Amino acid sequence: MQSNVEPRLKLAEFKALYKAWKTKIPWVDHLLLGVLVWFEEKLLSTRVENEVNEAIREWETLHDELFMDELLGPLYTEKPSDTSTSLPEMRLTAPWYVETYDEK
Repeated sequence: MQSNVEPRLKLAEFKALYKAWKTKIPWVDHLLLGVLVWFEEKLLSTRVENEVNEAIREWETLHDELFMDELLGPLYTEKPSDTSTSLPEMRLTAPWYVETYDEK
């Protein structure tokens, strides 16, 4: 006779444990099932929490690597002007911006 509470176990390992440890005493079986359901829920919630935290850490690491230049802030540069002797040429650029004529 199958109990209608038994399908509450989700993992095959816990179902196998319940079948292996099951006795013919109903209150002991019910107590065993309750302990297995409680432990399974704790195990699953811990696994899910760890997976989510790991995914968040990976995303933050990837995000930080991709946008590290953005975190650095703008670049201020100053060089002597080609057209004026008294005023230097001043620039404010994003750190990831590279002009082709600056590279020589």
